[in-house]
Amino acid sequence: MGKSIYGSYYTYLATKKLNEKTKEPKFKVGDYVVYPIHGVGEVTEVAKKLILGKKKDCYSLEIQGSKMKVSIPVDRAIDVGIRSIIDKKEIKKVLTLLKKDEVDTEEDWKVRYQNNMNKIKSGSIFEVADVCRNLYRRAYGKELSIMERKLYESAYNLVKMEIALSKGVPQEEAGNIVSDVLAASVQGMAPPPPPKELDDDLDLE
Repeated sequence: MGKSIYGSYYTYLATKKLNEKTKEPKFKVGDYVVYPIHGVGEVTEVAKKLILGKKKDCYSLEIQGSKMKVSIPVDRAIDVGIRSIIDKKEIKKVLTLLKKDEVDTEEDWKVRYQNNMNKIKSGSIFEVADVCRNLYRRAYGKELSIMERKLYESAYNLVKMEIALSKGVPQEEAGNIVSDVLAASVQGMAPPPPPKELDDDLDLE
C-alpha cells in the first residue's frame, strides 16, 4: 500500500511541534494527552523533579483505563510522542479513514504485525485508525491470530477513547460510533465480537 496521506499529515504536525519545542510546560493539570502505545493520559501534575541530579519540569500522567502513572520530563515530551487530543474537526478524517474500502494485502503475518505495531507506536490517531480498519476487514477473510486480535482491540480502544474525549461524550457512545462506521464498511456481513477493554499495555518485546 502507498504511504497514507494521514500519516504525512501527522508527520507535518510532529515536525511543526519540534520546531516549536520549548522546555517550558505546554500542558496544564487537567489536560488530556496521547502517550503512544500507552493511550490517553490525564496530566495530574506539572512540577520540578530531581532527575540524574538535575531539577527538571515534569508531567505526571495517569493513563486512562489502566490507571498507570508515569512521569515525563517536559523537554522530552515531544521526543517520546506526547501530543494533544485531536480537535473535533479531525474526527471526520478519522471516521473517513475507518470506512475506506481497502485492506493491507501483506500476507506475511510477521511483517504485517510489525508494520501495524509501528503505526501504533507512531502515536498518530490516523495510523492507529488504519490498523483498526485493516484488521477489522481482514477478520472477515480469515480468523485473526491471538496477537493480531489483541492489536486490533488496542487500536479500537485507542481510537474510541480519543474520539470520546475530543467530542466530550461517554466512551460507550464513541465506541458505538466507531463500531457503526466499521460495520457499514462491510455491509452484509455480521460484525465480529466487540473488543474487550485491555488491562495491560501491549507486549512490545
